[in-house]
Amino acid sequence: MESERSARGTGRMIAAVDVDYRGEEGVAACVLFSEWTAKVPAAEQIARIPRVAPYESGKFFQRELPCILAVLDPLDEAPTTVIVDGYVWLGEEGRPGLGAYLYEALERRIPVVGVAKRLFLPARSVAIAVRRGTSRRPLYVTAAGIDAHEAARNVARMDGPFRIPTLLGWVDRLCRQALRDPPHTG
Repeated sequence: MESERSARGTGRMIAAVDVDYRGEEGVAACVLFSEWTAKVPAAEQIARIPRVAPYESGKFFQRELPCILAVLDPLDEAPTTVIVDGYVWLGEEGRPGLGAYLYEALERRIPVVGVAKRLFLPARSVAIAVRRGTSRRPLYVTAAGIDAHEAARNVARMDGPFRIPTLLGWVDRLCRQALRDPPHTG
């Protein structure tokens, strides 16, 4: 694994993470910010994972979770909250999504907020729809370690006039760009 643009000395921050893949390679990106309404990140972190688990239907977390842990591990301080692209819970029966597996991997010490762009039907009873900007299509928020309604209010407050908050779009672009760029050497 290779890390770039290290986030050192940033203090306690909220972390938004995303992962992208090309073949067997994975790239995880993290943007750190001090408050939910921040307009720009205080720091960025990239982790390259040369060989990721293959995609397996129903076990997405096995591919994504190691990448997220790889980008969070080098941080000087644990974030106050981690935001993932996806669900924490996949339904009323407590079926875990990526965010729940991350919450467990972080030993239930760091709240995890899941922000999904599409409704997963079994999760409709636990996901809170958040409409932002003029979009008619909501985001779907689930959470562990923090009240889901509080998490949804925080996502609604995030900067940006569009459906996708500015910093969630930022981490997505950072991840995709890092995947296109060759790794830095030396």
